[in-house]
Amino acid sequence: MEEMLLTGASGFLGEIISKDFPMKICKLGRSAHMDIVCDLATNIPNLSTSFKIVTHAAGKAHTIPKTDVDKRAFFDINVNGLNNLFKGLERCTKLPESFILISSVSVYGLDFGIDITEDYPLEAKDPYGMSKIEAENLAFQWCELNKVKLTILRLPLIAGNNPPGNLGAMITGIEKGYYMNIGNGNARKSIVLGSDVARVIPTISNIGGTYNLTDGYNPSFFELSSYIARELGKRPSKDIPLFIAKGIAMLGDILGAHAPLSTMKLNKVLSTLTFSDQKIKNTIDWEPISVLEGLKL
Repeated sequence: MEEMLLTGASGFLGEIISKDFPMKICKLGRSAHMDIVCDLATNIPNLSTSFKIVTHAAGKAHTIPKTDVDKRAFFDINVNGLNNLFKGLERCTKLPESFILISSVSVYGLDFGIDITEDYPLEAKDPYGMSKIEAENLAFQWCELNKVKLTILRLPLIAGNNPPGNLGAMITGIEKGYYMNIGNGNARKSIVLGSDVARVIPTISNIGGTYNLTDGYNPSFFELSSYIARELGKRPSKDIPLFIAKGIAMLGDILGAHAPLSTMKLNKVLSTLTFSDQKIKNTIDWEPISVLEGLKL
């Protein structure tokens, strides 16, 4: 049976990809129950077989770096980890036919924008976004040199059961009753179901290219929080007036990184940032499920 190597298999997206995938999967990760136990940031994996497809979902995200060591960690994991994976693949008797790199819309470096396409310049200045740009460049060079078909999937916020990051924090806040939308919650953000990401891999791996993935709807904060509240059987979230939020943000600017809100965070919450998935729709039969229909908690 043809086999796919999946890195980051114990992570949030990796576990979603592993579920009901239409190929045998060899799981690589740091957890003891993985088929191949390896910390790619520091080690070259010992790959005893060859794979038709490799999906690289391992990576560092969901943290705000506070020190130079924290900043360096993004490059150690997202870039050096990818390089170590390539070294391991080079030791196989046969290279993969296709390589899928899970990247991020963070490479664009934007806080505001509507229907951003894949042609937009990669202008990230933060460590996470910069490390993802470097990883994309490394993958392109290696795949071109070795004649491996490369697919880069630039993902926005990923939705699924028990998500990490901002979506997980929103769900927890709604469940415990302390989450509030700022202003009217009309700012829209791109989001995609992890199950849709998994579903597209077998098809797009045969084609290659760089694609944004979204749910095609891009819900507002109000719509998303209202949907989550209904799913959890909770009351709709209250709104905090914008002038109060601005005051809290100004105080947060003084208090520093540990404050729940700062002017920079507030501006991001108030700004619409959406990405176009028209390219993949033009390439394959991409019909994603709206998160407001498909997210089950």
